[in-house]
Amino acid sequence: MKLTCAIIDDEPLAVSLLESYVLRTSFLELKGTYNSAIEATEELTNQSVDLLFLDIQMPELSGMEFSRIINTDTRIIFTTAFTQYALDSYKVNALDYLLKPINYADFLKSANKALQWYELSRKPKTNIEPEKAEADSIFVKTEYKLVRIELSKILYIEGLKDYVKIYTENELHPVLSLITLKTMEEILPESRFIRVHRSFIVQAEKIKVIERNRIVFGKEYIPISDSYKQAFMDFLNKHALFP
Repeated sequence: MKLTCAIIDDEPLAVSLLESYVLRTSFLELKGTYNSAIEATEELTNQSVDLLFLDIQMPELSGMEFSRIINTDTRIIFTTAFTQYALDSYKVNALDYLLKPINYADFLKSANKALQWYELSRKPKTNIEPEKAEADSIFVKTEYKLVRIELSKILYIEGLKDYVKIYTENELHPVLSLITLKTMEEILPESRFIRVHRSFIVQAEKIKVIERNRIVFGKEYIPISDSYKQAFMDFLNKHALFP
């Protein structure tokens, strides 16, 4: 797979360095370099690229501001000399964050994250959506990195506004990710996961005990709300989870 990419940085030396890194990376195809976000605005908003290496602190229009107007299909890797922007880059759902001076090893690691993300998202779809039915894992972003989580190990997922907590078997702490529960519901295969509450999705095959409209996972109780109860019971009957 080839990923098209572009570079935006107001420092010519930084552009040259990143350009040399792109040319050394076989799966990247450079479509343009720009010395300001203003310069790139018209071209990249009309014709998007897969991946954008974007400086944050630039005059007139910052990289953070530009990230909010770029095509949502474009994945962003921020490049900056200032560590204080790390949290902001996470909030706009950047794929990664590279701190200057950037060496090729770190660049390649970030580029590979982008490649993995696109390989996962571009799996061919059919009417029965086999990638949902047959996928054995998903990638989620947590603590500025992508983490692969095996679907078979997920017990349940709790939604907290713009975040989710993913609880898995044999792990003391959940994986925290900046993503909505609704988005998780769309990603997970419908044949295996069911929403039982506005704040909870559970994996059906992991359900062992249901007690007083609550699903029991060890010492944790997941409520089944009235608005989801009928759909949940229909799901159980359809998939014959219990005799």
